[in-house]
Amino acid sequence: MRVSKYNAEGYYSPTEYEGMKNLLREEYERKRAQRKPIFMPKVFICSPLRGDVYKNILNAKKYCRFAVESGYIPFAPHLFFPRFLSDENEAERQLGIRMGKVFLDDCREIWWFGDTVTEGMQMELDRARHRRLTVRHFTANLEEVKD
Repeated sequence: MRVSKYNAEGYYSPTEYEGMKNLLREEYERKRAQRKPIFMPKVFICSPLRGDVYKNILNAKKYCRFAVESGYIPFAPHLFFPRFLSDENEAERQLGIRMGKVFLDDCREIWWFGDTVTEGMQMELDRARHRRLTVRHFTANLEEVKD
């Protein structure tokens, strides 16, 4: 919206002009601050799959939800690849891990959850450290562990 330097009677009015200009600028900044950010960084979700598979899949979904609520785009390969690759077949499992590492390279951070690190998780964490990604550790209750 444009603000005129002249009042309703047509007289030059710099004080009112500056006041209205500042008011409109504040309104614009307030609305801008309320908008959600467009950029959402990608985060790689690292948690166990083997063992109690059903429980671990539910946990991975919970971790992905936590990432979304934190403003990140999550990628959990153990939620995606087992839909068409068998974790029981070692060749397909290794293929899934290798494909997951490709996605890992595009992420800004890796978040690992829980107390135990499985063999597959260790490979992902080693890759992330080698690529100098930010590695964050969370408990199963979604509390960050500070080293």
